[in-house]
Amino acid sequence: MKRELGDLALFGGRANFLQPLLVGRPNPIDRSRLFDRLTWALDNQWLTNGGPLAQEFEKRVADLAGVRNCVATCNATVALQLLVHAAELTGEVIMPALTFAATAHAVRWLGLEPVFCDVDPLTGCVDPERVRAAITPRTSAIFGVHLWGRPCDVDGLEELAAEAGIRLFFDAAHAFGSTSAGRPVGRFGDAEVFSFHATKVVNSFEGGAVVTDDDELAHRVRSLHNFGLGLEEVSSAGGTNAKMSEASAAMGLTSLDVFEEVVRHNKSNYEHYRTELSGVPGVAVFAFDENERNNYQYLVVQIDEEVTGLHRDLLLRLLRAENVVAQPYFSPACHQLEPYRSRRNAHLPHTERLSARVIALPTGSTVSREDIRRVCDIVRLAATRGAELTARWRQAHSSDQPTALLMQDISEWKRVG
Repeated sequence: MKRELGDLALFGGRANFLQPLLVGRPNPIDRSRLFDRLTWALDNQWLTNGGPLAQEFEKRVADLAGVRNCVATCNATVALQLLVHAAELTGEVIMPALTFAATAHAVRWLGLEPVFCDVDPLTGCVDPERVRAAITPRTSAIFGVHLWGRPCDVDGLEELAAEAGIRLFFDAAHAFGSTSAGRPVGRFGDAEVFSFHATKVVNSFEGGAVVTDDDELAHRVRSLHNFGLGLEEVSSAGGTNAKMSEASAAMGLTSLDVFEEVVRHNKSNYEHYRTELSGVPGVAVFAFDENERNNYQYLVVQIDEEVTGLHRDLLLRLLRAENVVAQPYFSPACHQLEPYRSRRNAHLPHTERLSARVIALPTGSTVSREDIRRVCDIVRLAATRGAELTARWRQAHSSDQPTALLMQDISEWKRVG
């Protein structure tokens, strides 16, 4: 246990962890079941092009999401792009800036304009009233984002989209298995997109899916993800190759097999973090609605510098020195990144405040209760002696601005995590 600032690795102490403790480390699966599925695919000699394993994966995902249609893809970014093409969107698409860049990039890549709006300061999810203010004659759709696994205001966005006569989609990359008002994520709006990236609660190595109850939209997505085959009138894009391979589907199915077990472990980790950090001034664990189901994939903490005297980025550096690779999700926010920053001079105060305060701490099946205790010991010491810690660090680095020296590390942290 680290009791004094001199015990911290940042000031010469021994790192608390021998091996890096990462955000997004893949959850363990039953390798024998994976290898059995891979062997079956090889023996079957059907390795891609909508094989039996991909079809089984689509059915299981659709059942869990409570929808008729699931189109599995090679990744979630291309799933977003397929959805934009299939819906024949044009002009502007409104979305929150507090999201991974892929949400915006997928739209911009196709020649549309992402329009960023502010979020609810409590949930971090897009605020329907901010969306309403951003609608123009050029708006063709809204992309809501279920941030950190918490569904956004589905009802408010559905009512607004219907009133404005525009399409509504959801980036559900974080929210597989979560619910809103007791209904599973996946059945809201016109369609939703899941991610099955290696870091996600269910992974297919790389993968994604479009889920929807709109049969015609699903048909267009499925055709476009296979070079436009099956469409009477092919889109101007012609289609692409976005299919999920049998190897990825085998991993996805094997990951689904342990999904409930992983969620139970994640929830236990969440409860341990909340217990360990309760009562620490200026440190707040992002809370989930206990009346809803959640996958608890992300453990997000807000650091209030005014209370702790500790800048969020200095805490990230301190944790990294201890071999705890926490992540600033999402900082900077999309509207603060190029190519968007120079195109629109947006000021989104709630987004910017949250973006500057939040970090994701390691969780998942590879993180133990003892790991959590040791991480929280570091956070507690840093937060309760933040002003002293900051002064000591500044003195050692002859700087009055920790952010300037810390930002150079953030791109490396993101790459590692």
